[in-house]
Amino acid sequence: MRIIGTGSALPDKIVTNDMLAGFLDTSDSWIRTRTGIETRRMLSTGTLRDLAYDAAMSALESANIRGSKIDYVICSNVANSYVSPSLSSILLNRLGCKCPCFDLNGACAGFIYALDIAESFLKTGRAKNILIICAEEPTRFCNWHERETSVLFGDGAGAVVVTTGNNLMGIRVTADTHTDVLYYKRSMERTPYDRVEERTTPLVMIGREVFRLAVSASIKDIDTLMKQCKVTSEDIDLFLLHQANLRIIENIREHLGQPKEKFPTNMQHYGNTSSASIPILLDELHKEGRLNDGATLMLSAFGGGFVTGAALIKWSQI
Repeated sequence: MRIIGTGSALPDKIVTNDMLAGFLDTSDSWIRTRTGIETRRMLSTGTLRDLAYDAAMSALESANIRGSKIDYVICSNVANSYVSPSLSSILLNRLGCKCPCFDLNGACAGFIYALDIAESFLKTGRAKNILIICAEEPTRFCNWHERETSVLFGDGAGAVVVTTGNNLMGIRVTADTHTDVLYYKRSMERTPYDRVEERTTPLVMIGREVFRLAVSASIKDIDTLMKQCKVTSEDIDLFLLHQANLRIIENIREHLGQPKEKFPTNMQHYGNTSSASIPILLDELHKEGRLNDGATLMLSAFGGGFVTGAALIKWSQI
């Protein structure tokens, strides 16, 4: 595949660490030293559907292609106000697309999973132009009376348009059951025969265990992919890692022995936007002119499940 368009959208509402310290037992220093996050964007007056639409339209414009020319829409989304229909179905007509679509829940690794699926469609000739949208509002999963998770997240959407090409050098996705370390449960509607007590459980995160899993899994994915593609960390121009925690990124960077300049970050301003974090970062780098033609990019993400993904991409100027 080849990426021919990028886009992103973020809520207008900027929430600082000091604003959170006004009602949580936390401080700007406590959040920064543990996560690297300074501010985050949160939906206040708009909807996730609006963010997804804006990011998708930006990607279509970047690719110079109309929605009617898209053959498939893949939307990565963990949860939103609609269980059914899918978010991609809701967006389809508004985007001018007349094609199949579906949502996937790959947690924070959803963008890599979507790239893997898109590559399969392109290889088999099922599609020529595919729109991938990652739209997330993880701030709606958290208990806002507890600082452990609520300070970490922000809302946002990122999108790319991919078409046939030879720019995907390699991709790897994995999954393993580690449910207890990171989960969010929503209660189902009751039936007359239901004898199991259910209730919504805001996001639970066992921080140390998630940290350990994230670092070890990302390192394994990157090392495995580099070996398969016969490249070294010195051959890679930029590492675009899931923007969850600056300390996680630093641990991975130190293992690879590469300079900070090769690890761009934006979680300082946006927090953890789940599967949208890498496409948002990719769009920013593209719009800022920081992606050189022929640059080699390593993408790596990890999330609840526990799922992971990594992709090695050769960038073509668009």
